[in-house]
Amino acid sequence: MDKSPILNLQDVELTAWGGGGRFEAKLGAVATRLGAKKLGYRLVVLPPGKTGWPYHFHYVNEEMFFILEGAGTLRYGDKEYTVRSGDIICAPPGPETPHQLTNTSGKELRYLAVSTMEEPDVFEYPDSGKFGVFVGSAPGGSAERRVFSIFSRKSSAVDYWDGEE
Repeated sequence: MDKSPILNLQDVELTAWGGGGRFEAKLGAVATRLGAKKLGYRLVVLPPGKTGWPYHFHYVNEEMFFILEGAGTLRYGDKEYTVRSGDIICAPPGPETPHQLTNTSGKELRYLAVSTMEEPDVFEYPDSGKFGVFVGSAPGGSAERRVFSIFSRKSSAVDYWDGEE
């Protein structure tokens, strides 16, 4: 059965996501519903006062965010920017562009998140000193396709030859 190349955002089913406290969102699968191959895209809905992900950057994948409704704050590098409906945000890969969107308004912040889906991807979280690696599926891709993923702290690193004797 062929997938339709069209999906209305009002028809996207949302699922809960978050790690408690300030991290909370509803996510809606878009790319998988449309059969996308090289780009990932999903609808993200942030309740007032919440953010979806820790401050981070990717070494491989580029992200773009299109603000559909609401307002918030973009933390980007060492600056903060106010964002509102109609804004487009570019987050190229690399340590110069760590980013995080937070809903600082009293209404929902809705945006479309788009990214390249190259893998493996490596990402860092500057605030906590963590890093992550996904192989088999880029972040936002199918968890069923993921063959390896790890999150750790850079401070836990071992020498290349550790355990090889």
